[in-house]
Amino acid sequence: MTRPLWHARAAVFATFFAVGLGMGAWLVSIPAVQAATHVSHGVLGGLLLLLGLGGVLGMQLSGALSQRFGSRVVTIVFLLLFAGVVNLPLHAGGAVTLGLALLAFGLANGAVDVAMNEQAVLVERRYSRPVMSAFHALWSVGAAIGALAGSLIQQAQLAPAWTPVVATVGTLLALGFIAPRLIGAAAPTAAATDGQSADSPSTALPAATRRRVIGFGALAFLLMLAEGVANDWSALHAVEHLEVPRATAGLAYAVFAVSMTVGRLVVDRIAGRFGPAFVVRYGSALAAVGIVVVMISPLFAVTAVGWCLFGLGLAGVVPQLFTAAGNISPARQSIIMSRVVGAGYVGQLAGPAIIGAVAGLIGLNLSFIFPLVFCLLAVVIAGIVTPRRDGAEDAASPVLDPASRS
Repeated sequence: MTRPLWHARAAVFATFFAVGLGMGAWLVSIPAVQAATHVSHGVLGGLLLLLGLGGVLGMQLSGALSQRFGSRVVTIVFLLLFAGVVNLPLHAGGAVTLGLALLAFGLANGAVDVAMNEQAVLVERRYSRPVMSAFHALWSVGAAIGALAGSLIQQAQLAPAWTPVVATVGTLLALGFIAPRLIGAAAPTAAATDGQSADSPSTALPAATRRRVIGFGALAFLLMLAEGVANDWSALHAVEHLEVPRATAGLAYAVFAVSMTVGRLVVDRIAGRFGPAFVVRYGSALAAVGIVVVMISPLFAVTAVGWCLFGLGLAGVVPQLFTAAGNISPARQSIIMSRVVGAGYVGQLAGPAIIGAVAGLIGLNLSFIFPLVFCLLAVVIAGIVTPRRDGAEDAASPVLDPASRS
């Protein structure tokens, strides 16, 4: 491993951490934002859709810009923008200004999300082993620290607007290290197996490539929807299904989040030994077991074990999916990443709404059949992430060769 490659890996680690820091600061600030803007729960829920809309738009914009200018430039520009707009919701005076602030925040977050994941693919492509899951673990660590910093600021009775300032300062300090160390654009030529030149401005994908991208996007949608279920419904499920106190119920999500972070720190070694298809297949199977345990558990302690299995199972599947998607066609890597990451993001946003609608009909516990089915579908189609032996993936990504064993 050369020093520039080590520096590039550290820069991508810092980028994921900074974005997680900002998101954690925002999430813990939501009650303060609602109080300051005097909006109802219903209005706030509607405005949060603008955050998701901005994210989807930002992801597609990032893909197009990265295709033309490279993900290094896009990461730097939108990370700088992210550092600024994370403060906007805390300065909103009403529903209209809050909606505009959330739209801008979502756009910056979505754009940097795609660009930094593409940088992660570029770093991993130069490594001799998988490293993608560890990058996502650093996002989780950053989010936890951002949320903790926000909680401490609120306990100290400081103005809520100071919470995102922590993320802004941290991101700006990190940018000085990140900017010169990210991997610059290197247009593949021979690897452009889709029949178009690597530097073509066209974002159109050939039919064969498009079919694979659709498959990857569908898998990302299903798996991130399942992840979103734990994020938004784990605590409420413990309250409704097991009648535990709300303070205790919050531990359900905490167990899931910690398990996912720990899993992402170790799953790269498993992927390096057995390949990405192994991680997706058996990780999804473990997640399916976990959600079944949650559904049939009569005790909160057993439910916590279920969420732990669910988090450990899902920990590595999405990072491996992003890696494989980034290597479908290096000539169109930016566009493909924006499509697949965007599909996953939509799934994560849609999950709470879908589960909520189904829960209104059959109950929250039975509604978890949906993430169970999605995990089982992932087990069946996990082989899609195995690199093709006849195309650009092999030439561009030797780190994924072990996948052929799965």
